[in-house]
Amino acid sequence: MNPTDLIWKYYADNEPLRELLLLHSRQVAQRALEIAGRHPELHLDTAFVEQAAMLHDIGIFMTHAPGIHCHGEHPYLLHGYLGAQLMRQEGLHRVARVCERHTGTGLTAQNIIEQCLPLPVGDYRPETIEEKLICYADKFFSKSHPKRVRSVAETARSLEKFGEEGVRTFLEWAELFD
Repeated sequence: MNPTDLIWKYYADNEPLRELLLLHSRQVAQRALEIAGRHPELHLDTAFVEQAAMLHDIGIFMTHAPGIHCHGEHPYLLHGYLGAQLMRQEGLHRVARVCERHTGTGLTAQNIIEQCLPLPVGDYRPETIEEKLICYADKFFSKSHPKRVRSVAETARSLEKFGEEGVRTFLEWAELFD
């Protein structure tokens, strides 16, 4: 099943959220594919990058974020974890890893414990080059402000509230990808 079909499957009854998710996902996919095109030396699996970028936020409908038309019962922070569960049910295990590893620049067990985050304790940091690329590309776009594209500097500043490690990781990715 292609990514758009999966989005329709889960978002058939929520057109505003479906349209927002499709816009955001296309923005992320386009940026990731542009980066992949500039870096053939990274040997990125571009078909996978496109599929996973389109599905990285598939779980948002299960969360409560009314400002972006999400009327589920879970905290928004769980959208990646919940999306990963959906993707595993669909047999898309590589995509599931992208879903659960794209929050910020990734979350560690220590982050989850110290911040009392509502996630099962684990390591949710991107590991593969494709996971890192999609996580990186995602940081430039916000579903709350869909027409805005952040710069590298603006994105780094937006990550400061989550700690220096995330900013450092993002800037390392910026050197690698841009």
